[in-house]
Amino acid sequence: MTQRRLARCHSVADLRRAAKRRLPRAVFDFADGGAEDETTMQRNSTGFDRYDLLPRTLVDVADVRLATTVLGQPVEFPVILAPTGMTRLFHPDGESGVARAAHRAGTIYTLSAMSSTSVEDLGAATSGPNWFQIYVWRDRGVVREFFSRCRESGYHALCLTVDVPVLGQRERDLRNGMTMPPRLTASAILDAALHPNWWWRFLTNRRPTFENVVGRGDAGRADASVLGTYVNSQFDPSVTWDDLAWMVSEWEGPFAVKGISRPEDARRAADLGVDGVIVSNHGGRQLDTAIGALDALPAIVAAVDGAVEIILDGGVRRGTDVVKALALGARGCMIGRSYLYGLAAGGEPGVERSLELLRTEIRRALALVGCPDVADLDMTFLRERVDAARVPAHAVH
Repeated sequence: MTQRRLARCHSVADLRRAAKRRLPRAVFDFADGGAEDETTMQRNSTGFDRYDLLPRTLVDVADVRLATTVLGQPVEFPVILAPTGMTRLFHPDGESGVARAAHRAGTIYTLSAMSSTSVEDLGAATSGPNWFQIYVWRDRGVVREFFSRCRESGYHALCLTVDVPVLGQRERDLRNGMTMPPRLTASAILDAALHPNWWWRFLTNRRPTFENVVGRGDAGRADASVLGTYVNSQFDPSVTWDDLAWMVSEWEGPFAVKGISRPEDARRAADLGVDGVIVSNHGGRQLDTAIGALDALPAIVAAVDGAVEIILDGGVRRGTDVVKALALGARGCMIGRSYLYGLAAGGEPGVERSLELLRTEIRRALALVGCPDVADLDMTFLRERVDAARVPAHAVH
């Protein structure tokens, strides 16, 4: 039944609609929403509409090649799965199911520090390439422990998120009274009647919690609300470039910094020895009215001038989005909501479907644009629409 339902989803937008039907409103909005008026989130999508594709004709595209490398890791197509917190909230397959789907597709999965599966459990459950997303927390001892845990569990790279000195205000969550874990309030009970399958899975499986910090907080309790309080207390607004330099030297392996929007910040990160800069605004979930990720990309590419690899994170819903980002100089793109919709719609097979759709769209777009290898994408395949109205061609609302 799940496979037949997923086969009827022909785009990420279709998976989003399926996820919305299957999830309680508060849980769907937790994945789908952004900060405040959600302007930044929308800019992430509308940025792609600034550019038209300029196809070349009479090019041999019988063999279209999607493979590339990202931070030294071969991938079969230029899409990496971004870190998302509390992923088992959307389906019991959770982070392990997402990682398995990513690895079967031949690409990289990034585990969040806020995950509902631990570093060790994910490493044991999967055999493909994994990255770990980390913060500079107040307790630097915890950070050092993460380094050791990731090394022992075989993680290829670290990804430091730098755009959360404080938490953004996500007003959908506030209006929904979203708690972690969800509580059976009167409104939740009413919603349960409309989404019985999700609630049955939630009540009959191990409750999601912040598995990477179990044993910390209030007397070592594993309750998600207690651990959430502990995690929130660890975000450090005093983090500086010195902390980034310290982390790069401590890890001594492939290292990316995520959450960069300014060219001078990208250049400084490169000078400190990072291997990759991830152009990102946290999916529009932190600072509202910030610059869109794709809008920030060209100046950052110019600033680093090939010194480090650039990855775009934000608003990717179509294969043509990936093609445009690579033409502007990105090595690859990260996706978050796009695979969460698939997970919510159909568990691990739903994630696989989301990746299959994007891979097929990228291959088709490359053939139609007359570029048989992703490595050959450049600005000659684009025309900027200076006068284009900022109306998203595939808006999520």
